[in-house]
Amino acid sequence: MSGILYLVATPIGNLEDITLRALRVLAEVDIIACEDTRHTRKLLTHYEISKPLVSYYEHNERERAAELVGKLESGASVALVSDAGMPLISDPGYHLVQAAIEHQIPIVPIPGPSALVAAIAASGLPTAEFLFGGFLPSRKAARRARLAGLSVSPGTLVFYETPHRIAESVQDSLEVLGDRPAVLARELTKMHEEFIRGTLSEIAARVAETGLPGEYVLVVGPPARRGQADSAALSCRSILDEVNEYMSAEGLDQKAALKRVARSRSISKSEAYRMLMTEQGKKR
Repeated sequence: MSGILYLVATPIGNLEDITLRALRVLAEVDIIACEDTRHTRKLLTHYEISKPLVSYYEHNERERAAELVGKLESGASVALVSDAGMPLISDPGYHLVQAAIEHQIPIVPIPGPSALVAAIAASGLPTAEFLFGGFLPSRKAARRARLAGLSVSPGTLVFYETPHRIAESVQDSLEVLGDRPAVLARELTKMHEEFIRGTLSEIAARVAETGLPGEYVLVVGPPARRGQADSAALSCRSILDEVNEYMSAEGLDQKAALKRVARSRSISKSEAYRMLMTEQGKKR
C-alpha cells in the first residue's frame, strides 16, 4: 500500500501556534519535505522531533515531486510543510499534490496557522466575501494591471507583501483602487505584531514616513456599492426600504432579503433585524 501525503500547517511566527495533531504527524512520518531545512529543523528541535528532511522549494518542485511520489508509492509517509502557515498558500506544493492525486496517493490536510485568515479576521473589514490575491507582481506595470483587474471584485481583497515592496504596493493600491478602508497587518503572532488601520492614503503615508520592517498582509475593503457614495449615505437609508427592494426585485422572502441587507452593510443579521423591527415599530 502507498503511504500518505500530509499537508501540515506550521507556525507563522509564534512557535506555540501548532496543533497537537501536527506535532504527532511530524513525529510519526518517515520524511518531512520543507522549503528551508534549517528553518524547519529549528521548529522540530524546539519540540524534540528528529526526522529526515528533504528540501522542496520553488526551483526544484517538479523533480522533487517525482522523487517524493516514488517514496510514497513504496509505502513511506511524507509531511509537506512550508516555512510558515499552510503549505501551498503562496508557497510550493502544488506539483506534489497534483502528482499524488494522479498516482492515487491519499492526501490528508493538517490545518492550522494561516496569515491570511488571521489578518482578515482581525481586520474589522467585511469577511463575508473576500478574494486572496497572493503576492502582487514585482513589476509596477504588472502590479497595477493586476489591481485594475481586481478593482471590480465585490469583496475584501487580501494580499501578501514583502518588506521592500510594501510602500509601492500600498501606493499603487491607492491610485488604482481608490482611497478605500484598509488594514496593514505586520509581523502577525510575533513580538512586534501590529494592525495599522485607516484608509489606503493614511496607510501609505504611515509606511512612507516610518519604513516599517516586517512581513505584511494588506487587507483592502470592498468598493463602495452602486448608489452609495459613502457610509454615511448608507446609514441614513431606510433598512426597511432596502429589504422591500430585495423582496420586490428578486422575489426573496423577508428573511433572505434581510440577510442580503446585513451583508451589504457589513453588520450582523441580528443587528439588521433589530434595526428593521425599530423602523417597523415607528411606522405603526
